[in-house]
Parts: sequence; structure tokens; C-alpha cells
Amino acid sequence: MSRLLHISASPRGAESISLAIARTFTDEYLATHPGSTVDHFDLWDGTLPEFGPAAAHAKMTVFGGGTPQGEQAQAWAAAVRTFERFDSYDRYLFSVPMWNSGVPYKLKQFIDVVSQPAMVFDVHPETGYRGLVTGKRAAVVYTSAVWGPGLGPEFGLDFQSTFFEEWLKWAGIADVQAVRHHPTLTGSYEHERKQADERAREIARTF
Repeated sequence: MSRLLHISASPRGAESISLAIARTFTDEYLATHPGSTVDHFDLWDGTLPEFGPAAAHAKMTVFGGGTPQGEQAQAWAAAVRTFERFDSYDRYLFSVPMWNSGVPYKLKQFIDVVSQPAMVFDVHPETGYRGLVTGKRAAVVYTSAVWGPGLGPEFGLDFQSTFFEEWLKWAGIADVQAVRHHPTLTGSYEHERKQADERAREIARTF
């Protein structure tokens, strides 16, 4: 049976639209995939490690073929544990609200923690990067309250899905499906929410 990890980037709890749509997805997924597992990684729960000076130095040590020591070793071990938690699943659901035309900084922090050599990627001087997180599937719930498809730049720009989906592809996850909820300031929230929930259930059934 498959194992699905829901990685949530919103800190708003019960008031989060992205989390609510993700719950619609996971409820349908469990109902239509008997025996499957769904776990939740809340990026705001305090378990996501920092990736500061010690971790950055450790990464460059590993790049150079060395072994991190002391404080660097501890920081590197925390990054490795986070990656191993992530990599142990074969299905991913990400709930991603738009913040300032992009993604919440905690999601960027997660990406920076797990995107390590010989884990998420390798790189060759002639052929460039190669993603190592292969054979997996991802679904992403994108939400925004102001920006929406077809609106002008005065309402913001979409660096949310463009950035995140490029990272997924770079990491090796080619099978990506999206659920979008962009009611905008003048649209119909009820209509957009209904469509998003229907889309979430549709993807979950065959995920």
C-alpha cells in the first residue's frame, strides 16, 4: 500500500483554506485507498531544523568529499533526518498558500534543508543537475486571495507555483498535479471553493 505525506506550509490552523482543501484530498484518498497511510508534516510544528552557518559549512564539506565534524556534523545529521523522513514516502501532498507572490518562508526552509547532494540531487560538470527523488508522485494545493489567473501585475505575480513546481521537477518528481483556489477580491469564494474541493477529490481518487 502507498504512503502519503502531507506537507503543510500554512501556520493558520483551522482558518487555513489550503489546509481545509488538503483535508478534502486526504479524506477522499483514505476512502478510496484502503490500507494506505497518510501522515502530516506541519512545517510550523518546530521540528524543521534551521539551515544556518554550521549546516552550510557542512554541505560544502560534503561537496568536497569530506566528513562534517562537531557542530557541523550535528547540523548535517538534522538535515539528513529531515530528508530521510521526506524520502520514506512514495506520495506527497503539499498545501501552499501564496505569500507576497511566492511561497511561505517555511516551505523555502524545508527545500533548503532537504536539497542536499546525493540525497535530492547530484551534479556533473558536463551534464549538470540530476534529480534523485524519482518514482514518486505529488499533488499541490495552491491558494491565494488577491492574485488570480488572468489578472494584471497590479494584483501580484505567480512566483508561487512556478518556483515550487520547478523545484519538484529539479528534484526528480515529474508526476505533479495541482489543485488551485484563487477566488480573488471580487470573485465568488463559494464557487471557487466548490471547484477546488471537487478537483481535490478527483485527483485523490486516482493518486
